[in-house]
Amino acid sequence: MITGCCTDGKIMVRRCLVTFKPFRIFVVGIGFFSLCFLMTSLGGQFSAKRLGDSPFTIRTEVLGGVESRGVLRKISDMLEVIMKRMDSLSKLDNTSTSEARRLDELSSAINRFQPAGLVEKIQAIAQNVSNMAIRVEQILQNSVMQGRAVRDGTSSQCEVPRDPRFPECPGKVDWMRARWTSDPCYAFYGVDGSDCSFLIYLSEVEWFCPPLAWRNHSSPPTQHTYQPKPTRRHAAFRTDLSVLLDQVGTGKESLSFMKRRIRRLTQQWATAANRLDAKLEQRWRDQKKILVHVGFLTEESGDVFSPKVLKGGPLGEMVQWADILTALHVLGHNLKISMSVKELQGFLGVPPGRGSCPLTGPLPFDLIYTDYHGLQQMKQNMGLSLRRHKCHIRVIDTFGTEPAYNHEEYATLHGYRTNWGYWNLNARQYMTMFPHTPDNSFMGFVSEELNETEKRSIQQNKVNNMAVVYGKEASMWKLQGKEGFLQILHKYMEVHGTVYYETQRPPEVPAFVKNHGLLPQHELQQLLRKAKLFIGFGFPYEGPAPLEAIANGCIFLQPKFHPPHSSLNHEFFRGKPTSREVFSQHPYAEQYIGRPHVMTVDYNNSLEFDSVIREIMRTEVQPYLPYEYTCEGMLERVHAYIQHQDFCATEPPFIPANLSRQGSAGGSRLTGPLFVPLPNTTALGWASNMTAPAAWPPLSSLRLLVSQEGQSCVEACQSAGFICEPAHFRFINNKEALHGLEVQCEVVDSEMNHILPAFSVVRRECGLQREPLLFSCAGHSAKYRRLCPCRDFRRGQAALCRDCL
Repeated sequence: MITGCCTDGKIMVRRCLVTFKPFRIFVVGIGFFSLCFLMTSLGGQFSAKRLGDSPFTIRTEVLGGVESRGVLRKISDMLEVIMKRMDSLSKLDNTSTSEARRLDELSSAINRFQPAGLVEKIQAIAQNVSNMAIRVEQILQNSVMQGRAVRDGTSSQCEVPRDPRFPECPGKVDWMRARWTSDPCYAFYGVDGSDCSFLIYLSEVEWFCPPLAWRNHSSPPTQHTYQPKPTRRHAAFRTDLSVLLDQVGTGKESLSFMKRRIRRLTQQWATAANRLDAKLEQRWRDQKKILVHVGFLTEESGDVFSPKVLKGGPLGEMVQWADILTALHVLGHNLKISMSVKELQGFLGVPPGRGSCPLTGPLPFDLIYTDYHGLQQMKQNMGLSLRRHKCHIRVIDTFGTEPAYNHEEYATLHGYRTNWGYWNLNARQYMTMFPHTPDNSFMGFVSEELNETEKRSIQQNKVNNMAVVYGKEASMWKLQGKEGFLQILHKYMEVHGTVYYETQRPPEVPAFVKNHGLLPQHELQQLLRKAKLFIGFGFPYEGPAPLEAIANGCIFLQPKFHPPHSSLNHEFFRGKPTSREVFSQHPYAEQYIGRPHVMTVDYNNSLEFDSVIREIMRTEVQPYLPYEYTCEGMLERVHAYIQHQDFCATEPPFIPANLSRQGSAGGSRLTGPLFVPLPNTTALGWASNMTAPAAWPPLSSLRLLVSQEGQSCVEACQSAGFICEPAHFRFINNKEALHGLEVQCEVVDSEMNHILPAFSVVRRECGLQREPLLFSCAGHSAKYRRLCPCRDFRRGQAALCRDCL
């Protein structure tokens, strides 16, 4: 009798816990929402704040009235979801003790919300509420599905496997539990919310989990069948570009521009191919099947570039794509080119009306080069299978994507979510125009290389007092603040412009400017070969024109930005997936070329500007082109990427204790230091007597350094004469690296944060990285020093280490 009474009492207490919490949540939620509604009604704005004191701080953007209302609507929606889920939970009779404990934790977290400081923490609260909604969703689904599994008798057959061959399986199952209703294709393939259906899908439609033993495998899986390895073919260098020109197509001025560029550089590409073939000693190179989908030129993306080709519009992207196509063709690969979504569908084998459900069969390409527009189009046409094939993708990304913006969950939780990024790629799959973001791969482009005869001719025909302004669009001349320095320039030099204009509407440029109008490329080259100075107005950022001017013997003069431009203070960079600060119009020219070819000054300081113009007129320079921007340099770099970068191979966890000394009998375990001091530097290197795991770049290039507080690994490595190498992070993300650097740690934690691995000297706390996608050269924190994996590099080729070829 007493036992029964106690049992009834426990049931009553449990039900009270379940039913009482939603009421408290409801009250807090309504009060919270009312307060937020009142704040937005008054038109308040949230101040911009960028916290960097700790790895655990949250980044907030500048929010105006409209954006703040959007955030609050999001919070309101999530609170409504929580209340509905909690109400459903309250009706369950079989809620377990552990689930009740989770609900208790959930309620406690919500009860900690206080109005004080709400304005500054509004985004953090929104993300916390989102996390709670996901947890409640998981609890509800687990409860329902566990009951179903017990009834069906399949619970023991559908336990989530812990198989080292399929390390992502448990995480994918957790994701499916919370998000399987986000796409109708899951239901199309039989997913019904049960663990069994998740495992069937993840093992037969996708390949994240091992096949289930109790399933009938007499018929082939829905999605993936293992194919025999295709016969390897050699990639022979090509010098005939006629086939490529036919593939590029016609019908748009942008395509005509790209084809003119390919034709003009044909001989330089042929010479470069012969040089590189000799340098590689005609070694074997695997021929790859490559699809190039130029998304930004498709009609579906709006293609705002093609109509502006003949009107002074930006050409940098078309320059780069023309050179990428040519490099891939010259290197001997099997190339397909898509300039429309229809062509993309044809190459991928997308049947009409398939919707967003995954493609069947293997991907017909080894590599796919595209851009952000193309990536979105591929998602729409490949559906869920894009996740499985994303390791084959390379994204051409002018300004770069940092890891904090690339990781979808982390970017959402910590305020790094933008309209771009969040694709969960390896950051090295993004390929930039300049080597400004070591987390990404540097693709680049080429400039025309002069022979010795042409260089002598330029030196003889230079006009010492002739300047050409970098600015083809009339709008670039309208920005305030240019009158002063243009007058100073005019005092010493004859000023020329190449501003596009229509006959009936001449551009509004100063009367002393001799405007040639928009010039064809070969005429622009002739103008630059005569001019002494090529001067920038501060925009466009990081284009190819300054390199072309320097290659033709000009000095490039550009403005210094103070404060530096970034996504926090400049509209052009706002929304781009990078926190990089730009200190001048062309940082590459300033950092990698420098004086006397490049001069960077404060245009607002008239005395400094006047002085530098007089210095330029006294300075003699030779035409100069960095090797990495020659045809041979680009071929060398792209060849190395294609032959060595493999993002589809699963990298096993690096466990130092499993290493052995070279030459040791039976592979004795690690007993000595993994990293040792190197001569003439404060950096540590890989111990030569330790077996080096297979890696590219090879571990012989590794230089281990520690940053200062507030310093990124990009800056720390550059200050020591090295390049940050993100591929080496996994080898230094361990206690052995901390020990080698003599770091004193009272606590060593592992978590997801883009500044890790790092440590605090004051707190004696050390942190290791738990999420490989968040290894970041760019991350920095004011109170933490970072472990930085630097590397050496080839002269004139920052993208490659000395042993990378």
